[in-house]
Amino acid sequence: MSFFYFLGKKKFYLQLLISIVLTLLILWGVFKFLNVFTRHGVVYLVPDFSGQMVPDLKAKHFDDYFDLTVIDSVYDKRHVPGSIVMQNPLPGAKVKQGRHVYLTIVAKMPEMVKMPNLRNLSLRQALVTLDENGLQEGNLEYVEYFAKNAVVDQLVGAEPIEVGTELRKGTIIDLVVGKGEHPELVPLPFLIGMKIDAAHHSLHFASLNVGQQYFMDGNDTAHARVYKTEPEALSRSLLNLGDSVSIWYRSDENFDFKEYIQQITTDTTVSDTNGLANPIIKNDTIY
Repeated sequence: MSFFYFLGKKKFYLQLLISIVLTLLILWGVFKFLNVFTRHGVVYLVPDFSGQMVPDLKAKHFDDYFDLTVIDSVYDKRHVPGSIVMQNPLPGAKVKQGRHVYLTIVAKMPEMVKMPNLRNLSLRQALVTLDENGLQEGNLEYVEYFAKNAVVDQLVGAEPIEVGTELRKGTIIDLVVGKGEHPELVPLPFLIGMKIDAAHHSLHFASLNVGQQYFMDGNDTAHARVYKTEPEALSRSLLNLGDSVSIWYRSDENFDFKEYIQQITTDTTVSDTNGLANPIIKNDTIY
């Protein structure tokens, strides 16, 4: 029989029609299944979970829409232990139901780090090393020593701390530093507009200490910036090594620091010009 013989049979066309219908039904079923399985076209906006606790998110049934997975923890004393500080995908991202949302939370206890050797380093090198190792610089105590700004000893709570000792990250390390053979006076750095940590670093790098601190708008350290210092900013005061500088803070949420910096630098420039002195020019960048 030839192929053309079957073309003349009704049975052939009936079977062909059945095959086509079955193929279309199978294809429709496959696409329907894929559409349901992948939830095609159904997306959810990822909320901002920062500052919230994972158990609270589950109590609010967010885990019905997202697979909440904690992948890391970091110690940050500025946030509540157990609270969320980072997430991936970011808030506002469009994802399908069941998508993994990876969370980083605040650890309840800081991780341990080893005490580096700061002895005989310059003050600048020691401060950088402390920051690199997750430790916090504390008070600078200046003593008679031939090398100016050389670290003579490292202390925790007034007691010497040996190299390699395990400490909690963020531990405050006080430094005993040499005055040098001919101690010099140092100028007060311009701190206005700086955040707390930046102001502390700037004072320590200038061989000075942090004195009394006053928060004029409450203890909102996240938005606090330097409003005033004693000695006053731009006063051209020269200080002894290790002198303390008192700091007043205001919140940048309700105070225009950029305008304030422009005002005080302009007033100082006008005053110095009228007094036939060289005007002081300061960068008004807010740190």
